[in-house]
Amino acid sequence: MTSGVFALSRNPIYLGNTLLLLGLALALHWPWLLVTALVAAVSVNQLAIKREERHLAARFGPVFAEYSQRVPRWFGFPRLR
Repeated sequence: MTSGVFALSRNPIYLGNTLLLLGLALALHWPWLLVTALVAAVSVNQLAIKREERHLAARFGPVFAEYSQRVPRWFGFPRLR
């Protein structure tokens, strides 16, 4: 899966969920939801995504390594690769 949204982000569903929560927080003026969304994004990054990527690296080896180099984990945030 290297085309469509997966060419822009390795985790488009997590990205979409995070953007949805951030948008709701801003639209409804709920600062607590903004904080919750950011904490959730960091937690997902540390607890789910990194574990999933270890599994994918073990299963697909150099193919996944090349994909990881080319496509950011979130969207345009190279430090989070």
